[in-house]
Order: sequence, then structure tokens, then C-alpha cells
Amino acid sequence: MGNRNITVMGIAACATCLVMLTPAGTAASFGGQQKPAQTPSTALPSRISPKALELLNHAIEALGGPAFLDYKSLATSGRVFGFSNGQMAGVEPFKSTSVPPDKRRFTYGKSKPVTLINNGQEALELDQYGLTHQLPDQVGEWKIANRYSLDHLFRSIIKESGVLVLDHGVDFVANQPAYVIEIIDARDVHVQVYLRKSSYLPLRVTYRVPNSSIQDWDEYTDDYNDYQRFDGIMTPMNIAREKNGERVGAVYRNKARYNVDVPANYFQPSR
Repeated sequence: MGNRNITVMGIAACATCLVMLTPAGTAASFGGQQKPAQTPSTALPSRISPKALELLNHAIEALGGPAFLDYKSLATSGRVFGFSNGQMAGVEPFKSTSVPPDKRRFTYGKSKPVTLINNGQEALELDQYGLTHQLPDQVGEWKIANRYSLDHLFRSIIKESGVLVLDHGVDFVANQPAYVIEIIDARDVHVQVYLRKSSYLPLRVTYRVPNSSIQDWDEYTDDYNDYQRFDGIMTPMNIAREKNGERVGAVYRNKARYNVDVPANYFQPSR
């Protein structure tokens, strides 16, 4: 196994590939320690205020409408930056292929590449030393980032039973006016989505999840910039991530392709 502890942020206007090249905080308890989702027999239907529904519809349309909602796979490439104590600690080229909701193959590095494979509950790492399981913290961070990525928020979470979606007016993010939507999911995680007022494109997503190891919360901020259209879908080419107020990673994409052909065994370590 390589000597770098990697955590990948699944993201994008669709699957994210933000990698943190620095040691991750304890997040392996995500899901297991969270408030469980209600069972179908007791679950409330999703509740969305009329204004919030209007904003959601505008955002989905801005992202590409049916093309965004229905895409099957995404391939991206570019550079990924790692940070330690808020300072840049490394940069690597990457290539990523993802299939919603929970499959991705992410390869970073040039001379000694490392490949991270997530396929449902399976989480593997392949490098020059061979194949191993990803560390629990890596898996936990991946699950958090993937669940609250743009595509999962707009394609899945807002449809879940028990979800509450509210309009929170207008605020300023990076000196830009933004509409604010609050999403409270079935796990009682509060998510703030900031939509650029001029275009309805997501500008920032913030959320906090419980960390059982410290009996407290971890707070996350994902910033989305430089949207470009690929295959009819507006795609953020620059994505930055903070955890508990410190920059932990950033990704700069240079290419994106949707609905690429993915071999049936592509998310298996044999390839």
C-alpha cells in the first residue's frame, strides 16, 4: 500500500473527484452512528415549500434539466490539490470515471499511480505494492462527500421520504448574491445550498455530520466554480472543499464526458 492516506470527494454537477492528499478526519462512523432513516411504514413524505420547489426546479434546469437528471456515467480528468493545515501539500494529475449513485474509479499520480475503486460497500486501493482495502477514514469521507454531492442532492436526496426543503431567502457567498435552500434529510443532516442569483447554478453547499469519535459535528463546505457545458450539462470545473474551516482539497478539471461506455467489470480491481 502507498504511503499516502487518500480521501476522495465524490463530486460534480455530478460525481465529484476531489481528493484529499492529507490524512482525513475520523468519518468512518458516518451512516452507522447517524440517525437512521425512517422505515417505509413510518416515513413521512418529502416536504418542500413552494418557493423552495421553484428554486430547485430553476437549479435543475440550469444544470441541464433532463440531461442532468438522467445521465448514466461521467469521465473527468485534470489536477487535484491536497492541503495540510490549510496549506497546499501536493498536486497530482487524475482521471476519474463514476456511475451514480455509488461507483467510481479514480486514478491519481503520474510516475506511481494509485487507483481508488468504490463499488457500493466495497472500497479498494490499488498501487505499485498491490491491492488493499481503503482505510476506514477514507471510506467514511467518500461516503459523506458522495452523499452530499450535487447530483445526489438534486437527483436523490430531495426525493427521499422524510426530507424537508425550505427557502431561506438571499445571502452573499464570495461577494455574490445567492438564493439559499435548506435541505434536512432523513438522517437529520442540515444542508444549505447556495444558488447563484444570476444563473441559479449552485455556488456552495454546506453541511455538518456527527462525528461519534469526538462526540461533536464535522462541518463541510464545498464550493463550485467555472461551470462549462459538456453534453448538455453544466459542469463545475473547479471544486474546493473545506472541513471544519480548513481547506482540505481542490480539483481543477480540464475535460468532462457524460454517458461514456463503462465495461461491466470496470469497478473491479482486476482491470
